[in-house]
Amino acid sequence: MGQEYNLMLIVAAALSAIAAAAHVGVVLVGPRWYRLFGAGEKLARAAEAGRVYPALITFGIAFVLFTWAAYALSGAGVLAPLPLLRPALVAISLVYLLRGVAGPFILKGTGRSQRFIYVSSAICLGFALVHGVGLAQVWGQVG
Repeated sequence: MGQEYNLMLIVAAALSAIAAAAHVGVVLVGPRWYRLFGAGEKLARAAEAGRVYPALITFGIAFVLFTWAAYALSGAGVLAPLPLLRPALVAISLVYLLRGVAGPFILKGTGRSQRFIYVSSAICLGFALVHGVGLAQVWGQVG
């Protein structure tokens, strides 16, 4: 009988990877996508002006999200166990939950669109749910 993988954590990994790829796409496409995805006029204008920091911030977020995808795949049993796997999966789930719940309050007045704030917060709540359920399912198998 072959290795059984945790489907919820595979889905969680895919969600984080898609979000990471979207962030990379924002940098590659440029100011139009900064605006489309609601990053705020300040970042869009800085990107238009050729400033480096919007790309650095956005690539940094993408790197974190790709790392989270790897941790979810590790928890799912697809990749070998990564260091501090259980605490990392707990932290990832909690960060998604915190961003989902507190996002509308933390991001208010930051120049980001209302649509971005509420849609991204709802997405993060969904990601937190998928990660949390997957983590609960593998809790005894990850260290």
